Amino acid sequence: MANHKSAKKRIRSNDVKRIRNKYQHKSTRNALRKIRGVEDKAEAQTLYPAVVAMIDKLAKRNIIHANKASNLKSGLQVLINKI
Repeated sequence: MANHKSAKKRIRSNDVKRIRNKYQHKSTRNALRKIRGVEDKAEAQTLYPAVVAMIDKLAKRNIIHANKASNLKSGLQVLINKI
């Protein structure tokens, strides 16, 4: 157990950040599932910028790696082009 005031604060702040990161990551994954399930190309193209923005935010905040973000974005673009 933490003995110092700063260590106790660090535990509290880590819990808050972990919950926030988990929420953002999960909502991005749900958006990815939604765009992958779309059959209409026009609808997929309208959803694409929002999903890319979510992925970029995760990469900027180091929730996911930058290379993973690039792979996800390029995979989505390939999927949209195939529709």
